Amino acid sequence: MSFEELWAAEKAAVTMRLNQAGGTGGSAPGAGTADYVVPDDELGDIGHAAYGLFNGLESAGKHANTASRTAGTSLKGEGFDLGAAFTEVNRTWETQVKTLLQACAHISNHLNYTKKSSKADDDWIEAQLRIIGPVAPGADASVPASQINKYFH
Repeated sequence: MSFEELWAAEKAAVTMRLNQAGGTGGSAPGAGTADYVVPDDELGDIGHAAYGLFNGLESAGKHANTASRTAGTSLKGEGFDLGAAFTEVNRTWETQVKTLLQACAHISNHLNYTKKSSKADDDWIEAQLRIIGPVAPGADASVPASQINKYFH
């Protein structure tokens, strides 16, 4: 099968899945339901995993950096060209570890912010919906669709 034929088959499969999204034919949510929901506890779990990776990588990265720097200095001091290579590899390693640490910190911080921001938004919407008016005991406590709709721009 040629690349073009494989590509056409993949596009057709994706188009079929997209056409089923929102309907009853696929595993996608039905019309009128949320199509992208991430529970707060999942955000927290992912953020915590990124934080754990940050901590583990930070200590392991420092250990590897120290060991390779020591080896490079020792080999270079004894006249081996390999010592200079170790030093160069060490510089590259250090840069890549720092980049990965920054990425882990960014993910962790962003997910913590998202979780807090989402909670604040939910609290604000809840407060706004309560302002609509008190509900008498035993009365229907549902909020009119016109009031809810203004929160979906």
